[in-house]
Amino acid sequence: MRMRGVSREKFLKGTAIAAGAASIGFPAYIPRLGEAADEIRIGGIDPLTGTYAALGKSEFNGMQMALDAWNKRGGPMGRKVVLLKEDSQADPGVGVQKARKLVNQDHCVALIGSVSSAVSLSVGGAAHSMGVVFMDTGGHTDDFTMKDCHWTSFQICHPTWMLTHATGYTFAKFSKKWYAISPDYAFGHSIMDGYVDIAKQVGATLVGNVFAPLGTSEWGAYLPQLASSGAGVFIANPGGNDFITLMQQAKSYGILSKMKVGGPLLDMENFYALPPSARVGYWGVEWYYSSPLVLGNKKSAHEFVAGYKKRYGGPPTPRSAFGFMGMQMLLNGIDAAKSTDAVKIAHALEGKKFDAPIFTGDAYFRADNHALMWPMWVGDTVANGIGGDPYNLERIVDRIAPEKISSTPAEIKAACPSLGYPS
Repeated sequence: MRMRGVSREKFLKGTAIAAGAASIGFPAYIPRLGEAADEIRIGGIDPLTGTYAALGKSEFNGMQMALDAWNKRGGPMGRKVVLLKEDSQADPGVGVQKARKLVNQDHCVALIGSVSSAVSLSVGGAAHSMGVVFMDTGGHTDDFTMKDCHWTSFQICHPTWMLTHATGYTFAKFSKKWYAISPDYAFGHSIMDGYVDIAKQVGATLVGNVFAPLGTSEWGAYLPQLASSGAGVFIANPGGNDFITLMQQAKSYGILSKMKVGGPLLDMENFYALPPSARVGYWGVEWYYSSPLVLGNKKSAHEFVAGYKKRYGGPPTPRSAFGFMGMQMLLNGIDAAKSTDAVKIAHALEGKKFDAPIFTGDAYFRADNHALMWPMWVGDTVANGIGGDPYNLERIVDRIAPEKISSTPAEIKAACPSLGYPS
């Protein structure tokens, strides 16, 4: 969404590395005099061009914040960390090419990134074949930590099952007739598996459930049916530029005023690019920069927000949080393992609780499938901002514990019977 006086380019500027990152609760490991301090290379794979470019840039911003804070304190194991960035173009094949380059040519010890679920799955497979840890920051598909789980794979963002079950109960308060438009790839299909399940639980009916190709910019083939469907809730699942054009055109069809609108996750970059008249709805929120339900009184969380604003000229988004949490957890694992060996890093991460610097509470990777367990929130959109802050478009109305909306241990075991560690 675009606000008057706040351009998308201005919001995203400042991707160059800057000194003076806020220190956010990291342990200090300073190299001893004369000790070898060869750098640790981390390979970043995120879209920097195409429909998801804005989201990828925000994830890289968050990664860099976490990495710089570690380096400022001496780095994991007293070694400097470097992030090598590659553009996935949101293309699974390109993602695999970049993953192999980063590991085999650039000698990266781990991989991190991805907005597209399809890229997460392809890079996850490549990382497993090369025996390196891949920290999936932004590809939400359940498959990543369910049927396609690997010992090398860790998922930062919430699986689609959690996204849908956090928001489905809210939608049911408005209407029991839902109509969904989704992107036709792994993320969209995983999302709808979740909404079909939660619809049964709350007694709702999906009166429409259609899939559109990734990159759709003209929605005239879909919106007339939605407008005449009799639905009380429109679930908008596309992301990036597809979401922006969908919401703009849905407004022109009168849909945004005719029915409640919402979706599984809030990407603020998209909302900033929209006109205020198209900023509506109830959305799953995976992290937010200004709510007491998210930050509480946690000093490190407020320092992260202030440091990010100073560095990048605007507040951090959920995508920024994914990048930050992914890099923070990855470097925690390296430091706890006292090694860059992938098996040791994986064992150091799984099942262990870590203080979460950017929200009140802690987080941990499940030992059975490596999904990160942390809260979800639900937000109500305020078109012109809250309290004079044009960026602050969400009023957070609920916080949901991860254990309430995650798949059960039995469901995970059925889909992911073994992570397949090497013997």
